[in-house]
Amino acid sequence: MPKPAPRVEKVPPYLFARIDKKKAEARARGIDLVDLGVGDPDIPTPPHIVKAMQEALKNPKNHRYPDYEGTPALRRAAAEWFFKRYGVQLDPDREVLILIGSKEGIAHLPWAYLGEGDTALIPSPGYPVYKVMSLLAGGTPYIMPLREENEFRPVFDDIPEEMKKKAKICFLNYPNNPTGAYGDDAFYEKAIDLARKYDILICHDAAYSELTYDGYTAKSILEFDREKRYSIEFLSLSKTYCMTGWRVAFAVGSAAAIENLGKLKTNIDSGVFLAIQEAAVTALSGSQDCVREVKEIFQRRRDLAVDGLASAGIRVRKPRATFYIWAHVPQGYTSAAFAEMLIEKTGVVVTPGSGFGEEGEGYFRVSITAPEERILEAAARLRKLGL
Repeated sequence: MPKPAPRVEKVPPYLFARIDKKKAEARARGIDLVDLGVGDPDIPTPPHIVKAMQEALKNPKNHRYPDYEGTPALRRAAAEWFFKRYGVQLDPDREVLILIGSKEGIAHLPWAYLGEGDTALIPSPGYPVYKVMSLLAGGTPYIMPLREENEFRPVFDDIPEEMKKKAKICFLNYPNNPTGAYGDDAFYEKAIDLARKYDILICHDAAYSELTYDGYTAKSILEFDREKRYSIEFLSLSKTYCMTGWRVAFAVGSAAAIENLGKLKTNIDSGVFLAIQEAAVTALSGSQDCVREVKEIFQRRRDLAVDGLASAGIRVRKPRATFYIWAHVPQGYTSAAFAEMLIEKTGVVVTPGSGFGEEGEGYFRVSITAPEERILEAAARLRKLGL
């Protein structure tokens, strides 16, 4: 067997492998697991979107290769949705690109911009794809710590001047996975100031833009980059419409960034299945009542989860966005050790914060993508530990 390429050896080991092993062992012993580890909504895709897909499947023309950049109808629907939501005009032909899920676009973006010696500004804790794909593309990640005292937002002034000058891209993600934090106007203005001064492309992962609570409404980076020169934003139908398995999303923003990402994609994939694109048009163009209903479900679950964790003696803050709870690990444990102990002693599965970067140590993530009764069950089991 030939030796793998050096780029593959740069990829860190799968940090959740031990947790997965513990889960398998627990299931083999007959333990009833309450899995609050994976961010995959258990709520079905709204019926009107499923129906649109069923009708689209019947049309033979949808069984052929799709347009690489997405159908004109879906790109228009994305642009119209974006204007209604944020008041920002987009050219569907130059400033919108359809993706096979936002992860695909985020993973490919570094390949379009990073070469050997180029720097990528990476938040930590954060979605592991930002760092891993920057490494694979030959770039050098510079870690921007997200700390609780700074509302889990990077402090751009703390980045060394040398790193700012070397940086070509900067990943941001608000509302944030895993912390549930959000970005305010002042933060976005500082991000665009950084991009403008140092000619950096801001890559804003907005997958959780519609899952907000308590009167908070998420902002788009393009509301602060009206010229659309310094930013590209990734929006997903996965969380908004409970369509994680459908794999459809879109990128918007800088025409140059859209073109460069599109050029790379056309040499790698053949686009999103046409029937899914038709269903996505229905999702974006139809009634958004289903989105409000999903938000109400997650807000109730959030309240139950936060109250349940607090009642078990765990320090936790109530997030205003996403379907994640970012909580403090009790004293005496590492993040991984605490997660393993929970599986062994309670059958509750959470994600260790260290899996999102070194700066996530001392925290764990709870995903509220489980029914209310299971969240209550998890809380009851945790209270029995006497933490």
